[in-house]
Amino acid sequence: MNLFLGDCLEKMREIADESIHSIVTDPPYGLSFMGKEWDHGIPGKVFWIEALRVAKPGAHLLAFGGTRTYHRLACAIEDAGWEIRDCVMWVYGSGFPKSLDVSKAIDKAAGAERTEVVGTRRRNVKPYDDTNGWNQNNTTGDHNYTAPATDAAKQWDGWGTALKPAWEPIIVARKPLDGTVAENVVAHGTGAINVDGCRVEYQNDADKTESQTKNQYKQRDKDEGSMFIGIKNQGNYTPSGRWPANLIHDGSDEVVGLFPSPHGAGAKREAGQVKHGNHSSMFGINGHDSNGMRYGDTGSAARFFYCAKASKVDRGADNLHPTVKPTALMRYLCRLVTPPGGIVLDPFMGSGSTGKAAVMEGFNFIGIEQNKEYFEISKARIKKAKEEKQEQFL
Repeated sequence: MNLFLGDCLEKMREIADESIHSIVTDPPYGLSFMGKEWDHGIPGKVFWIEALRVAKPGAHLLAFGGTRTYHRLACAIEDAGWEIRDCVMWVYGSGFPKSLDVSKAIDKAAGAERTEVVGTRRRNVKPYDDTNGWNQNNTTGDHNYTAPATDAAKQWDGWGTALKPAWEPIIVARKPLDGTVAENVVAHGTGAINVDGCRVEYQNDADKTESQTKNQYKQRDKDEGSMFIGIKNQGNYTPSGRWPANLIHDGSDEVVGLFPSPHGAGAKREAGQVKHGNHSSMFGINGHDSNGMRYGDTGSAARFFYCAKASKVDRGADNLHPTVKPTALMRYLCRLVTPPGGIVLDPFMGSGSTGKAAVMEGFNFIGIEQNKEYFEISKARIKKAKEEKQEQFL
């Protein structure tokens, strides 16, 4: 474990060429979040060029981004020479809308005072929430809703400027390979993702049966049309869980409610209940079962990796960083792209969530952070994780 306090561009220059197995990081989103100085810009091409130099051929880069600015981050990463491979959606239900009340802004600009109270709302009463972690709106008490004071404000009452945030993108990139994937994996230990190590656990026997049935494939004859189709009882393929997807959720009622079945329920409806026509669907080719009957691509959020937002315990009592990622999520991401015994780099370490996760997964870790307060927090969190890891083998 090597932790560096300072500018990540300068510190990365001290790292040897092609020595890093994976980069898992949560860089600034460029949103000026909570007025923080460190969030005033997106790390540009020069940062990712240096990251490319230290990464082994075929090494993966996972970088969180903001929904408004991740396109700039993706372009900078791609322009630096990385190959964009995918984008994971981390979906959650605890986001807080940062929206301007247009009606109030109109009255304020006109110097008109609102006096008529039309309702009240009880806001959150503590700065931390044990379930969802950091609470951005920690103002307490009852707050009044007041009626618009001017005609213009009445016209635009109920209008705002932003949607409620419900997901964050995680850019998946890879350094160009040295030869084929097979040659690269053998030579450098990088270039592939750990599918079996990151499969999503089955929720019940019905979920397991459905997944295994849909994953029995055989190649059709040329005159049968499409290349592959799900066929029951072809071979003895018995995966330990569902294939990892590019969607991760927090298990909140709000998110689970977006899916057609209750959380943990069987994922398949009766054959023929829902028809989708003859086209590829997200859970199989053409949406047919083994008897040629169409089934609806339904299912609970249980088919995707579950990870709640960071709790107070997960964050640590003295962790004041406002954008802490949950350890379970970071462990999953580190495990997905890092070979056993590999080195994980986080050039934007923050309060050390990636480092804590890497240590818990048995990886080596290099972290860089320029904020001294956050650096000390990360040191303490990673040290504690390392001690707990060592205690497991005593």
